[in-house]
Amino acid sequence: MQMGRKIYRYAVTTRLSHWFWVIAFGVLVSSGLQIFNAAPYLDASDKSDPARRVLSINSPAQGVGTTTIFGRTFTTTGWLGYTDDGMGGRGPRGFPGWITIPSFQDLADGRRWHLFFAWIAAACWIAWLISTAIKGNLRELILRPSDVPKLWPMQAYYLHLRKEPPPHGIYNPLQKAAYTTVGFVVAPLVVLTGLALSPGIDAIAQPLTWLLGGRQFARLWHFAGMLALLAFFVIHTFQVLTQGFVNQMNSMITGWYRVGSEDVAGQ
Repeated sequence: MQMGRKIYRYAVTTRLSHWFWVIAFGVLVSSGLQIFNAAPYLDASDKSDPARRVLSINSPAQGVGTTTIFGRTFTTTGWLGYTDDGMGGRGPRGFPGWITIPSFQDLADGRRWHLFFAWIAAACWIAWLISTAIKGNLRELILRPSDVPKLWPMQAYYLHLRKEPPPHGIYNPLQKAAYTTVGFVVAPLVVLTGLALSPGIDAIAQPLTWLLGGRQFARLWHFAGMLALLAFFVIHTFQVLTQGFVNQMNSMITGWYRVGSEDVAGQ
């Protein structure tokens, strides 16, 4: 390849599914926190059990907010527990109004937003899988044992601790690790736990909830899956910022990517 040559990197389906998924994920997190506020705790149990509480966000006294994680309590007034109520004031509330949809406490509307955008996110995920499979790149996304020794060298390259990335194919080892974990472990887990938490689905597929350990365990897995997806989003954004932000963004908007020396080394 010649330096500076442009290649058509992302098809329309890939780009559209990517950006619609970003929007849907943002709404899902925000509306999910709205739903969480209705019962701001997580229990490692088949039903509500304070003795097996993993996380709780409370307001034990007027004007005081606390967050308890694995039995350790922290004062989080103004951030969690007692914070923005979404109506211009402050009050007892798990997550603040500025980060939830709707901003004020409304469980019913939160569920409507969550369900609608859950279907959009699922459709984007399926469209991406089908598009990748049609292009013949799906197998290239799977992390293999031979990729494991290359994980740190690739991370060192992103951190500018080495000049060249380790040799790789279409996707580098870190991309494979992320796509394998998120696309084939975390995303299915989030979908299954979300279905288990839906009253309508639970009524006709109760064994699914039982397999996940009950509704409270399903809530715990669902919340953990959300945190894992957020971590992926942060890492992915970091990689974009450190590896030619303008070029990366242009490729995901127009499909065209300008090849550099790092891409030559990676082929």
